[in-house]
Parts: sequence; structure tokens; C-alpha cells
Amino acid sequence: MTFFDQLMLHLDEGVTGLFGQWNIFSSIILTLFAGLITYQVATRQEPDTHPFLLARQAQPSPVRHEGESPVYRSQAAPHGMPLNSGLNVKDPGVSKWAKGRDGDLRDIWRQAIAGVQEDGPTKGAKGRILTVLGTENITEHRLEDLTRQINLIGQHVLEQGGNRVAIYSPNSVELIVTLFACAFHNLTAIILPFDQSDEAVISMLRRSAADTVVTAPGSFPFDSVVKSYPSLRQLIWVVDEGSSHMDWNEVPQGTGGSVNVSTWQDIVSDYPVDAGKELPPLESQKEPRDVTIFWQSKPGTTEEMVRFTAANLISAVAAQIFAIPTSQRIGPSDLFLPADSLANTHTLILTLAALYSNASVAFNSVSSQANDLAIATRGIAPTILVATPASLLKTHQEASRSLQSFVARNLHQLQTRSLVQNGVMPAASLISSYYDNFRPSLGTKPGKLRLIFTADRAGAGTPRLSSRILSDLRVYTGARVIYALTAAKVAGAVTQTGFYDYRVFEDATSHFGPPLTSTEILLRDTPTVKNTDGESKGEIIVRGPAVATGEAALGVEGIIRDDNTLAYL
Repeated sequence: MTFFDQLMLHLDEGVTGLFGQWNIFSSIILTLFAGLITYQVATRQEPDTHPFLLARQAQPSPVRHEGESPVYRSQAAPHGMPLNSGLNVKDPGVSKWAKGRDGDLRDIWRQAIAGVQEDGPTKGAKGRILTVLGTENITEHRLEDLTRQINLIGQHVLEQGGNRVAIYSPNSVELIVTLFACAFHNLTAIILPFDQSDEAVISMLRRSAADTVVTAPGSFPFDSVVKSYPSLRQLIWVVDEGSSHMDWNEVPQGTGGSVNVSTWQDIVSDYPVDAGKELPPLESQKEPRDVTIFWQSKPGTTEEMVRFTAANLISAVAAQIFAIPTSQRIGPSDLFLPADSLANTHTLILTLAALYSNASVAFNSVSSQANDLAIATRGIAPTILVATPASLLKTHQEASRSLQSFVARNLHQLQTRSLVQNGVMPAASLISSYYDNFRPSLGTKPGKLRLIFTADRAGAGTPRLSSRILSDLRVYTGARVIYALTAAKVAGAVTQTGFYDYRVFEDATSHFGPPLTSTEILLRDTPTVKNTDGESKGEIIVRGPAVATGEAALGVEGIIRDDNTLAYL
């Protein structure tokens, strides 16, 4: 018998012996094994981003000065290249290969009313502007009507001798319209934080030298301001429909008639119907004036007044647009809701970025004052949300209390493992559908929310979020969460976490990611903290075109982690 014959004989005996001992248990084991292999192959997903991209998220400069760390930049804005300074706006008739302008606030509104310009299925699509009042009263504003209001309000302020316009209002369409009216008519816009004491309002008006105020009745201390601040020349009331029948033009006795009082609605209706429909031509306009913002570090403290140039603001807008991966960019299919005050530059910059991206934007006056996202999102179904850390902490606590059952806790762990270990946002499935019953109620269509922005205010005592809480929020809401660090003299964010960074650490506070393309950071020695060649830590210093003074010290100490992300020390 040859070797081949012996081999075949042994193989035949082995197969015969195997099947001779086969029973029901063998079938069950084989079926389970095959099912496990099939499940692993069918459900396997590639991570949303390569782990190497998370391991080194910022680029340090090759050298550092004594007493300082290296300068850290975004990987998308390497050393030797200029930081992102603008939107690269291409004017009509200019070659698409030519370098575009940085742009300013006026270009944001022109883009909003023009619609998507790039070729594709969404070309020409425009976003909507909504005002949300309660759960059923949602008003859509025609872009053409808002353009007319921008022109008429700006012209009225100029005709009455106005120059510096203070906006004292919760989140509203009128706030944004007034901001653009100032940009198009060479006026200085001053955005005041809402719901302040009479003394604080008078102090901010005096420090900013405002001569015009746009506000709503019942929230502005008119009598006190007129008596204590004689420089006020104009007051424009934004009156709701229920109060429009009243006479709001009356000036209280004792003011000497020095204040010209009018209402927003009267100004718009007094002009001819065809007036103000066309924006001023681009060629005849000057560079927009600064926008003044007040930064309140802590309740009851004196606000810091910061003047941002048009270049500061537009650089921050461009950086936020660029920070989102191309496949996930904000677009016409999105509904953007600022659930934090527009008096914060982080919220304002993101709102302007949404307008420039032709997303729909909803304004809810309640959302800027309440730390309850269920209230802020009622009546609409946002896909992108700007929220305060306090409101997210409340949402996290309420959702965690609902996950008390054994099944719910294990489903949460399963989705967390997919997020943290596999680097993949949990996808909708039959198993996860049971988990939907425990999700927080955000918007009228749970599961539609895809992106949440939040920010820590440096030195302001903001409630801090850990990476574990951020991970839980991603699982609870089904949305990615971007955590930023903001400061008084920086438009937008100093740094923010990566779009696909789902990692969890044991630190009490999450890191804040790398710098955006509009900023660069370094850490400077303090009396108690020193930089070394192996470790970067010290007071956080930020520079770049989005910084009001070019360079700003944040007054807080930070450390650069091993992955080149910024965290509090």
C-alpha cells in the first residue's frame, strides 16, 4: 500500500468516526459556533476614524522658548502655513482658481439668501429661519422679509443719528437681524448678556458708549436707564403681536423728550413695501465695524468688555466649518438650535456657521435661559444643538436614573463598548430599539439629533464634564458631542474635541481636544508650574486671527496630554 493510499485510509476512518459519534449536542455546538462567526463578520464595522489620528491630535513646534512649551497647532494648520483667517469667498465673475476673500458678516447673510452654490443634489437649497413659541406656535420667517428688515432697521438708526447699537434680548430673530443691520450699515453692534440687574445694564451701556438700544418691553429698565444714562438717544422696542396695539412710542415725563422711542414693527411698516429689498452693493461698502461682547466670568461680577473685529469673527466661523469632516458638514438638511445664549461668542459663531452653511436655524427665547433641554427643544426636531454643560449634566442625571433595570444597564454597557472600544457610534438595531425607551426626550423626533456642541468657559466656574459623562451622553442621545474650551478674548473656541473622539479616561474633567485652525496655543511657566522638555504645562496662552488682541492669557493652568490634547492641570 502506497503512502497516498494510507493517507486516504486514515482520512476515511477519521471522517467515519466523526460522523459515527455525531449527535444532537454536536449539531447545537456547530450551529452556535457558525452563528457566532457569522454575527462577528456581518456586524463588524471599521472605526469612524483611524486610532493613529487620535494618538497625536496636534502638532508641536520643533523648538520652544525658555519658560514656554512648544506652540501647538491643529494638524490641519501645520507650522509654516498661515492659520485659517476666512471663508475664501469667491465674488461673481472671479475665476474659481483664484484665491477668495476672507469675507465678513455680510457675506454670511449673502450666502444664506443665495443658497448652496456647489454643484450637486442640494444646489440652490436654502435654510429656513424659525421662531419657536411653545410646542405648536412655530413661525417661519421669509429670508426676503428678513433682508428688508436688515435694511430698514439699519437705515432708521442712521437717520436718527445712531452709531453704536446695543442689543439686549434673549435668543431671537431680531437679535441676528440687528447684528447684520449693523454690519451692512457701518454701525457698531454691542451684544449685552440678557436678564441682568438694572445696575449691570446701565454699567454695560456706559462702558460701551451705546446710543441706541434694541430690546423687548418688560426686560429693559427704561426709566432707570434714562435717568442714569443721558447718552441714550434711541430705543427700539421689539413688541410681540399680542402687545402691538399699545402705544409704545410714549416717552415718560421728565426725560425731556431726549430719547426717540419707536417699535420694530412700526419702523418696518412705515417704509414703502418695495423699500429695502436689495442689499447694499458690495463695492460701495466699508469694512464692518467691531462687535462688542461682554464676558461675565461669574454671576454678580463685573463683565469684561471685548471688541471683536470682523476678521476675528469670520476666522472663527471658518474654523468651525472646517472642524467638521466633509461627510458630516452642516447643510440644508440640518435644523440648528442654539440652546445657549447668543451673547456667548461660542454660540454666536456656531449660529453664524450654520447660516453660512444654509442650515435651518430655530430661535427659542426660553432656550437661552433654561438649563432644561427638554423645554428648549419642544415643538421642533433639531439635528444640531448648542447646549450649556449645566443642561447636559441635568440631562445625564435624568437619563441615568431611568436606567435601573438589568436589561437597560446591560444594553447601555453594550452600546458603550461599541462606542469606546470599537470607535463606532452605536447604530440603530433591533436590540437597541428597546433602549430607545430610556433616551432623554430631546425634540419631537427622538434619534434625529446628530451633533451637540458644548463649552467650558475658562475661569468662569462652569460645571465640568468628564469623558465618562460625554460618552454616556453620546449613547443616551445618539449624537456626537463636541466639548470646547472658550475664553473672553477668543471668538468661538480655543480648542475642542475631535468629531470622532469617543475615548473614555479616568480624569475628573475631559480634555478639550486640539486647537482649531484659527488658533494656536502654548503653555507659559507660572511660579508653581514649570515646562520641561518632557512635559508641557502652565498658564494657557492662545494666539491667532480669532483672538481679539492677537494673543491672550486665559488665567488658568493647563497641560498637554500624551495625545497632544489640552486639559486643565
